[in-house]
Amino acid sequence: MDVSIIIVNYKTPLMVCHCIRSVFEKTEGVDFEVIVVDNHSEDSIDLMLQKAFGDRVKRFMLEENLGFGQANNKGLEAASGRNILFLNPDTLLINNAVKALCDLLDTHADIGACGGNLYDAHMQPTHSFRRLLPGILWELNEMTAHRIERLAYRGSWTFNHTQHPLDVAYIAGADLMVRRAVLDEVGAFSPAFFMYNEDTDLCLRIHQARHRIVSLPNAQIQHLEGASTRHSQGADIPRGILLSEQGRQRYYHKNVGRCRRTLAEAVYRWGLYQSWMLGLLSGHPSAHVFKQRIDAIHQLNTRHP
Repeated sequence: MDVSIIIVNYKTPLMVCHCIRSVFEKTEGVDFEVIVVDNHSEDSIDLMLQKAFGDRVKRFMLEENLGFGQANNKGLEAASGRNILFLNPDTLLINNAVKALCDLLDTHADIGACGGNLYDAHMQPTHSFRRLLPGILWELNEMTAHRIERLAYRGSWTFNHTQHPLDVAYIAGADLMVRRAVLDEVGAFSPAFFMYNEDTDLCLRIHQARHRIVSLPNAQIQHLEGASTRHSQGADIPRGILLSEQGRQRYYHKNVGRCRRTLAEAVYRWGLYQSWMLGLLSGHPSAHVFKQRIDAIHQLNTRHP
């Protein structure tokens, strides 16, 4: 088997079906399987998949919501491909991206993971990778509206505008293909994460094992972001923001030393407060988002001092 495609569902059954149809419609010239892992959605996903695809899709219904990474790991246990594509349910293949990514791994032994260019619902370029890993430089970059990455990498700091593969720090988990042998070497997604930053953590371990991570621009996928995190949690803080802040904190605690972590956290919080105050003064609608992140940090730190 060339590729095992693993898709995790949480209350997005129609999107999963659309995603799988795009896989079957666009993928050719490669032997692949599709594995769907449901994170205890308690919806109609099992019946829908059975009716739409029959035995062409392997289905695993979990008895609890394990989070994105751990659900992918459950799918990995049943995978037989030499390459593994972790594909978000809110994606649609635009072209034969699966074969393009598989061919890249098969022809370059030094590449451990890769991903394509992602496009949003309006077919505009969207976040596909980053050239930096989280740390002090990352937080300074965030605080200065990504000026460091923009200057260092010009247009291709989060989307590959070139005509050739680019080495990157991490690939967005929406379309991350990893060589199975590399996963056996470095491990799959860490149980430390429920959702967010588990892909960055995995890519860090791939780098540490001296494998390249590459963005391939001719592999094209549409990403309708955030569908599975819109279910409310808490009073005023959107679930996606709370999980994002939780994932960020866990990445730093797992991978960054205390001194550098403390400094990075200080820079991050200063950037949030600065952006919030500037937004309030200018009347910019993004001000409330920065306030929600500040509130999320406070809630998480109160819950876990």
